[in-house]
Order: sequence, then structure tokens, then C-alpha cells
Amino acid sequence: MNAKKSTMKNYRFVLTKFENYFGNIELTSITTEMILPFLMKLSEGVKQSTKKLRYSLLSAFFNFIKSSFDSGLQNPCDSPALRKIFREQRAIHWNILEKEVVDEIIFRTENLRNRFMLELMARGGMRVGEVLKLTPNDVEDRKIFIRDPKSGKEMEIVFIPKKVAKLSCRTGLS
Repeated sequence: MNAKKSTMKNYRFVLTKFENYFGNIELTSITTEMILPFLMKLSEGVKQSTKKLRYSLLSAFFNFIKSSFDSGLQNPCDSPALRKIFREQRAIHWNILEKEVVDEIIFRTENLRNRFMLELMARGGMRVGEVLKLTPNDVEDRKIFIRDPKSGKEMEIVFIPKKVAKLSCRTGLS
């Protein structure tokens, strides 16, 4: 299976709760009216994005059963009411800073370490957590090796501009 660990963990969580909640009830007899209280209980006190994820996993499970084993199965998650309750909130539109403003913030940062961190995020597209996990072994000339990145890959490589690479020498990272 070519899925991330977190995806498998989420499926395991949702399907274990599903099995405990519904026990030996036939999948064909589970209705939208039965799924709603289950999903509400499963999603108590979590963010809307987590609610949407759990709903999507359960819906995908029923679609898998339908396409693989029982083409006549009606997906109880396939309901306008459930889609509306468990949809993600509208995306927040971020105000994006102009390049000149970002440059000004970086150049006004006096602490060399903090300036280097800002450079890596702005010029290398790195996340804060990735920058904070860096060690001198991760930097090789203009290449930075990110171990265990958010993408789920084993490693990613970030290429940084020469100017930022020179700054890494002065901060002791290379």
C-alpha cells in the first residue's frame, strides 16, 4: 500500500470506532440516520477540518466496499445533509506580503541566526519546523537536506541562493 503513515493511522482510528459502534450490523442496513450520530460522537470537540477528514474516510470506506464487493450498496455518507454538516469551512484568504516588505523585514533583523531562519523560509520555501530541526550535517554548500518532511517522503532537498549559503557559513550551520 502506498499511503502515508498518518493516513493509515486515521483510517485505523475511524474504522475501529465504526466497528465498535455498529458491531455486527450489516453494512447494507446502515443508513444516513445511523451514520449522523456516529460521526457527531466521533467528531466531538475537534476542528472542522478533522470532522471533514473523518467523514471523508468513512465515505471512502463505503465507496471502496461498493466498488470492490457490492455494487448495489448505497453509501449512507452520500447525503446532502451530511456533506453540508461535515464540509470544510471556507478557506481563509491570507494577505500576502510584497517581496520588498519581506526583504525589508529580513534586512532589518539584526540577530544573524534569526535573519538566516527568515532567509531560509523566504528564499528556500522552508517551514518553521523544518528550519528549527536543521543541524550542521543537513547543510552541504547550497543544498539543505530536510529529514522527515511534512510531505511524508523520507527526505527532501532545498536549494538555496548563494547569498543565503554564505550566511549559513557565518551562522555555523555549514
